[in-house]
Amino acid sequence: MAQELNSEEGATLVPPKKASREPISSMTSASFNFINSIIGSGIIGLPYALNQAGLSLGLLLLVVVGFITDYSIILLIKGGNLTGTSSYQSLVQSTFGFPGFLILSVLQFLYPFIAMISYNITIGDTLTKVFQRIPGVGPDHILAERHFVILLSTLLFTLPLSLYRNIEKLGKVSFLSMVLTFIILVIVIIRAATLGPQIPPTENAWVFAKWNAIQAVGVMSFAFICHHNSFLIYGSLERPTLANWSRITHVSVGSALVISAAFAVAGYTTFTGYTQGDVFQNYCRNDNLATFGRFCFGLSIITTFPLECFVAREVLSKVFCSRDLSNLEHVAITFLIVAVGAAISLAYDCLGVVLELNGVLCATPLIFILPSACFLRLSPGRWFHTENLIPAILILIGLFVMITGLTMTSLYPQDCSHGVEMFYCAEPNVTASVPPA
Repeated sequence: MAQELNSEEGATLVPPKKASREPISSMTSASFNFINSIIGSGIIGLPYALNQAGLSLGLLLLVVVGFITDYSIILLIKGGNLTGTSSYQSLVQSTFGFPGFLILSVLQFLYPFIAMISYNITIGDTLTKVFQRIPGVGPDHILAERHFVILLSTLLFTLPLSLYRNIEKLGKVSFLSMVLTFIILVIVIIRAATLGPQIPPTENAWVFAKWNAIQAVGVMSFAFICHHNSFLIYGSLERPTLANWSRITHVSVGSALVISAAFAVAGYTTFTGYTQGDVFQNYCRNDNLATFGRFCFGLSIITTFPLECFVAREVLSKVFCSRDLSNLEHVAITFLIVAVGAAISLAYDCLGVVLELNGVLCATPLIFILPSACFLRLSPGRWFHTENLIPAILILIGLFVMITGLTMTSLYPQDCSHGVEMFYCAEPNVTASVPPA
């Protein structure tokens, strides 16, 4: 079997002497790209995940999700080597045929599409508070209206950027998002030290566990999913061996886990039981440093939105068209995806529930179930053999998280602030603790 992969999405394994490859990447460069693909907008919901699960259990679950992500990514590449495939779609189709390809396509469409909805909700809630720091813009101003801000950002930014046909034109986005994420992390840590002591913790702030832990796993899965980029990064390596890939995966997921845990702890310990799905909803309007953080996060969301639209559009085109889309088809499908996502985000504004649903419905099967199922299908041994036991357990865990998480999210939806100023912002001691940035 050939040992090298073409780095183009959807290509098959080719002998190294018979086909040229895309520009190669060093292990350091590949690790950086992988960390970028993991740490994205989903990090903003991790303090909320700790609020759902409890601080101690939440951190434990975050580590577990990190380890499972690491393990399942390596399983994907093992499955690709066994089948001679070099993409998630081709691996599942080779293993389970067209029904498997169809199921994966549905999940791979729903995940970025629901993510786009969550981005719109975040833009509406975040930028309205940024605009209210402009002199003359009050709570009754049109720029403080989330529906108007969502429509404005869609028409001026996210829709035009989403119309690009070539994802390479958005290549600088990952670096920009990484820089913005680091700035946001620093701001959250600073406010944990300066603002946190002024907000009394809720009654059950430091309990080991809470009943909504399964829903928290969904949010964490949403934050950690990066499997759609795995084959691309693996194929770009100078020496794409399983040993090199394992080292890159361990370093990348481990680094992302440390950053995510720091952000989650800093955000949760500041607001404890008051923590919202978008942690920036917890900061007061007169907090200039937090306003700068909101601006950075809003910019990051706007620049990341087109990448999710690109994935959703590509999935639809592969399922319904056997050829490249014409310019008219490209524009029509892009407009339809963006318009439907915007319409849903205008009608619903609870970010925490959206993150939970995307996590349990889409991210969990993409991380827990499908990579393990492919490996078990391809492995010659029985399920209870040592090599196959962990994938079998992951499938059971994934099914449990999906069913239980969906049930609890439906029966016990969490309260949301919907962009309303938090009550403690009216207290003099809190206001006094927020000096101008």
